[in-house]
Order: sequence, then structure tokens, then C-alpha cells
Amino acid sequence: MFETIFYEVREGVAKITLNRKDKLNAFTESMHKELMIALKEAAKDQAVRCLIITGSGKAFSAGEDLDGVTEEMDHGEVIRSRYMPIMLELASFKKPVIAAINGAAAGSGFSLALACDFRLMHEKAKFVQAFIHVGLIPDSANLFYLPKLIGHARAMELAVLGEKITAQEAKEFGLVNRVIEDGNWEQEVADFAAKLSNKPTKAIGLIKQLLQKSWENDLPQFLLEESYSQRIAGLSTDHQEGLLAFKEKRTPSFKGE
Repeated sequence: MFETIFYEVREGVAKITLNRKDKLNAFTESMHKELMIALKEAAKDQAVRCLIITGSGKAFSAGEDLDGVTEEMDHGEVIRSRYMPIMLELASFKKPVIAAINGAAAGSGFSLALACDFRLMHEKAKFVQAFIHVGLIPDSANLFYLPKLIGHARAMELAVLGEKITAQEAKEFGLVNRVIEDGNWEQEVADFAAKLSNKPTKAIGLIKQLLQKSWENDLPQFLLEESYSQRIAGLSTDHQEGLLAFKEKRTPSFKGE
């Protein structure tokens, strides 16, 4: 079905693997189109409770494929037509999304990782704010998410200096949730995804929305948004299961409904 990505679903977990490993999984127009199709498929598939995005080979993604960049290119239009839809789709995605950063994540590859809800990083992987090295600004919502994660001063430093960030530095900065050793990589990513896929998916989607709104609204408006979201969560099947499991002193079996 796809030429530049792999897409699979197993036991409630969808996995998108960027698959241009000879080009370090650099983005092309074709890859963006296929990525959008896979994201929409995972969003509508009720069997999917969690999504993993990762890369094949040695890299997560090197960002935009510079072989396709020309002097005549309208960089702004590329963002609007190719990157913007993906960032908006991820922001509205109502299920948890994991960036499994198996190798270097540079440029818009770094941006893609930032747009995910959780970041698991291989111990040998690196982040690179590569834009400055070709005279560009960080794009694809990079500067929207980055200062929220690590603060203004450090975001400015990374964006302007463009230095490599090791996995341990990324953990210290607050950029990633876990740094995983080489021998445990596949298993720990799978275990983390399985843990998320067994949680109340509707509540996770509402949490994602509220976290986004916390940056946009004042306290009174946020409390109203919170009340609306809690009403939705309170009507869910998973809430009723959680209550029943609590009373019966057992582990709840959530269905994501």
C-alpha cells in the first residue's frame, strides 16, 4: 500500500515506520502524503488505542530531503501544504502518540518528534536543530513546542547554535520521557505502548486537549473547558468500568470507550 512508510496494527497499537533508510528517512512530498493517510487511518480505526512513529535503519528522520530543495521553491507553501496538515492532525489526534526515536532526528524530523505526546529515545540517538546550518528557521511547529518543553532561553540556544543533543542531554533538558539502552530498545518501546493502549483512551484524548488549552486560556475559561471535558469523561464506559473495578478491588479493563 505504501512506498515510503510501513504501517501495521498489532494488539491495539498502530506503528508508522518512516522507510527511506537510504536517505535517513528524509521527507518528500510522497512521504508526507502517505504519512497523512496512515495518521487518518489510525485515527478512525477503533481498534487502535495508541500510535508509534519511528524510523527504519539508523535514523528517525533527517528532516526535509534537501535534494528536492531548489532556489525557486516557495518554502512557506511547502510548510502550508505538506507540514502544516501533519502537525494539525497530530495535535487533534485523540489517542496517545509515541515518537520512538531510534536514531538521529534532525530538522523537521526533530519537529515531528516534538509534536508527539511521548518521546522514547535510543541511547545512541541524537537531536539536531539543523535549520540554522542552511540559513533557515526551525519550522513544522518546532518553536511552538520546544520552549514549552525546555523554556525560552534553552530553546533559543538550540535553535541558533544548532548543536547536536545527545540522548542523555535530551533527558536532562526535559525533551524526552525515557532513554532506552540498545539491548532493550524494541521491548521497552513495545511495553510502553502496551501500557498506554490499555488505559482509558477517551480520557487521554481529553487530557491532550486540555493541556493544549492551558497555554491559550485564562483560568476561568480553562475551568469551564475542564468541566465540559470531565462531563464527557464521566459519560464514558471506561469511567463506569473504573468505578466498578475500584469497588470490586480489581484492575480495570478499559476498552477506550
